[in-house]
Amino acid sequence: MDSSNDEALDIIVTNVVATFRTRCHLNLRTIALEGTNVIYKPEVGKVLMKLRKPMITASIWSSGKIICTGATSEDEAKLGARRLARCLQKLGFKVRFSAFKVVNVLAVCSMPFAVHLIDFTKNNRPIASYEPELHPAATYRIKNLKATIQVFSTGSLTVTGTYPRTQRKHSFHFTFLHTARGHTSFKYLGHIVVVHFCLYVTQSLQEF
Repeated sequence: MDSSNDEALDIIVTNVVATFRTRCHLNLRTIALEGTNVIYKPEVGKVLMKLRKPMITASIWSSGKIICTGATSEDEAKLGARRLARCLQKLGFKVRFSAFKVVNVLAVCSMPFAVHLIDFTKNNRPIASYEPELHPAATYRIKNLKATIQVFSTGSLTVTGTYPRTQRKHSFHFTFLHTARGHTSFKYLGHIVVVHFCLYVTQSLQEF
């Protein structure tokens, strides 16, 4: 593949979901009364706490399980989780930061050409499905990456999935062939563009 004929795509990670445990019981009422930027939801047994730097929202359960959303990188998610643990320590809880892991990632990009979703789905079954009466996008699932991609007719891609630390740690530069714009085989589009899109997001989250 000649790099001079390739064009880079901007891939943006919009949300990293991470979890960790405090290894201690948390009194939600105490957090609600003494904490800052919190919302107590007793009907579902949790407290929401928001941080500004980094901008994340945490769901806190009395068992010590905490889910953080809103980060745009793994480092940002871990920093926010540690700051949240520190906030709980200041409220008097004997928090021990443990079991941190990224459980889900949402990323998007937009290709400069449209996709004929019916042909795309026909040429990529059974891993691709399209039900226009339920959703405007075709769904493309890659089991080995545990990823799901929503492919829109406009060329927009949205990928969600879990990303274990078993991928290669060197950077992966995503490119697509100009010939894909007019390529009649949407199987080609599926296996080259979409799979490589997943690999880019997977490897962009690895620690060097």
